[in-house]
Amino acid sequence: MASQRDVKNRISSIKNIEKITRAMEMVAAARLRRAEQRIQALRPYASAIRRMTRQAAEAAENIPNLPVLEEHENVNTVGLLLVTGDRGLAGAFNSQIIRAGMRAAAEHEEQGRSLQWYASGRRGVSTLRFRKRDPAGAYVGFTDRPQYANAREIAEDLITAYVDDEVDQVEIFYNGYVSPLTQTVRRETLLPLQHATVLEEEEDEGEGRGGHRALVEYEPDPEEILKRLVPDYVEISIYRALLESTASEHGARMTAMRNASENAGELIEDLTLEMNRARQAEITQEIMEVVAGAEALA
Repeated sequence: MASQRDVKNRISSIKNIEKITRAMEMVAAARLRRAEQRIQALRPYASAIRRMTRQAAEAAENIPNLPVLEEHENVNTVGLLLVTGDRGLAGAFNSQIIRAGMRAAAEHEEQGRSLQWYASGRRGVSTLRFRKRDPAGAYVGFTDRPQYANAREIAEDLITAYVDDEVDQVEIFYNGYVSPLTQTVRRETLLPLQHATVLEEEEDEGEGRGGHRALVEYEPDPEEILKRLVPDYVEISIYRALLESTASEHGARMTAMRNASENAGELIEDLTLEMNRARQAEITQEIMEVVAGAEALA
């Protein structure tokens, strides 16, 4: 059995850890509230951009001769964008994105396709490099509070890669925010526009509400509007993914730190009980020694 002093030192160490995890939980909760507000403010705008892009594509008689709108004949190379965080201590937040990306990579490789990786967040970048899959684009340092400029930078790299025929399809993986306790891994196709997952989802949602569509008159023509909307669609889709991922990370970290604090409290209770047993054993030993000494003198 450990000595009373050893157990007391362990209790002191765990109490210090508990203070840290409680503080991290409160910080994550405060950041989560701000992230939720940003998501709520962005979602209507993002949905409107997606809906406008889909409607303009449907209304356009001829798809504009724009490289980003041209669907490649064969999908030989796929660009995979992993949206992770810069820091850990958030449960399975980062690992589940990486696992989803690796599963998708295995699917594409089975079909004979090559891959080009992109990663947002230090965790995703470092994991890809550790696995000898150096990302063509690495974006770090902003996952706690992403700005639209960060999404624009990523979008420009992905659009350039698509236009230059470096990739024939672009997919994005990120944690969609549902609640502080729930984050769902989402896999969406960004490019080509004809197979964009988000546009299909928006269409399904519209049909679910009754399928009624307003008649729209375009000025200028839909082809010209589509040229302007496509870059915005890619940027806003990435920006939404970044915000969803940020909120998910704060929620996951808050939950993980709360669980860690509760586990620390339980461990402190167990160690306190062990310390009391050790103290009782020491007192019993001292009494036995006193009694033995008294008997020897008698």
